[in-house]
Amino acid sequence: MKVVVAHNRYRSDAPSGENIMVDLESAQLAAAGVEVVPFQRDSDDIPSLPAVQKALLPLSPIWSPASTRALADLLRRERPDVLHLHNPYPLLSPGVVRTAHRHGVPVVQTVHNYRQVCAPGLYFRDGHVCTDCKGKAFALPAIQHRCYRGSAAQSAIMATTLAVHRGTWQSVDRYIALTESIAAHLRDYGIPPERIAIKPNAVEDPGPPAPVGEGVLFAGRLSPEKGLGILLDAWRRTVPGTLGTLRIAGDGELRPLAEAAAAERSDVEYLGPRDRAGVRELMRASALVTVPSTWFEPLSTVIIEALANGRPVLGTALGGSPYLIDSAGWVVAPTADALAGVLPLAIKEAGSLAQGARERYLANFHPDVVTSRLIDIYSSVAGSRRA
Repeated sequence: MKVVVAHNRYRSDAPSGENIMVDLESAQLAAAGVEVVPFQRDSDDIPSLPAVQKALLPLSPIWSPASTRALADLLRRERPDVLHLHNPYPLLSPGVVRTAHRHGVPVVQTVHNYRQVCAPGLYFRDGHVCTDCKGKAFALPAIQHRCYRGSAAQSAIMATTLAVHRGTWQSVDRYIALTESIAAHLRDYGIPPERIAIKPNAVEDPGPPAPVGEGVLFAGRLSPEKGLGILLDAWRRTVPGTLGTLRIAGDGELRPLAEAAAAERSDVEYLGPRDRAGVRELMRASALVTVPSTWFEPLSTVIIEALANGRPVLGTALGGSPYLIDSAGWVVAPTADALAGVLPLAIKEAGSLAQGARERYLANFHPDVVTSRLIDIYSSVAGSRRA
């Protein structure tokens, strides 16, 4: 089987879990014998684009002539069985779907966010969940609130893109929802259930878990929607030292908050950004991993990494976290009160859930399991568009 993987890579100064997962999934497919043909554009390349293409860049989310021509050439040359789309913005555009269909190639898209409805794709604005554009034919609130990159003009272009391409998104042959919450989002958007498959991401097997460590790990982007603020509020309600150490790994706009907490209490450590190997080491040194998201996070790779390392997770009842955690941890309301109420119990019982966390990973998120599911999805649509 031959698959074109289409993805617009996010900027390197805005680290993206989606970039990582596209690379991992492509490697996992290749290891399983699938011929992967990449069709990628990189937002880091925008400053060096030719003058004409750069002048047209504001309109590229709606339609990108350069990418459309390049994809058409690739499809004629490679004749793939399936095109697998991830992020189309800003350099690919949803036009890749129509281009693939014109060449008789079915399209599968993994939905990593809520971009079919929400201009920034987050359902999160000004520190709170926002679904103002849900159910609207045109995302006017996105323009009013400058939701896309803080610009009314760019928000207007993205709102127009969403309106113009509603029919394009309705024509995708099969959607991959990372969790049930994404599947519900797609059904609400009008996608028939039979064209939605739930398939989470996979991370490589780190091997048998280390003995349970101590304390709690928060690893992720230090931004409001990741919940660092409510976690620190909850931690302040505990007696210092009784729960072990709270380790914070990551970087972002809330870094001063993490640094201040570490200066305030001896049982809080701010460790700065860590690569995936570094995060894995921190997980193995901890008893519990927490993902206290305050937005509808579609799929937290940190949760899957924690399960792979035999660490239960304390998460919030938003987005995909309840689906991922299931019985391998605790799910609470996204408030400091709720986190503070369960933290002592979670620390006490973390060791008893460690084996169950590892078993949940092996059954649901191991590359062998997930890649087999993905190939089945490809097979279900392959050949459906050929003349």
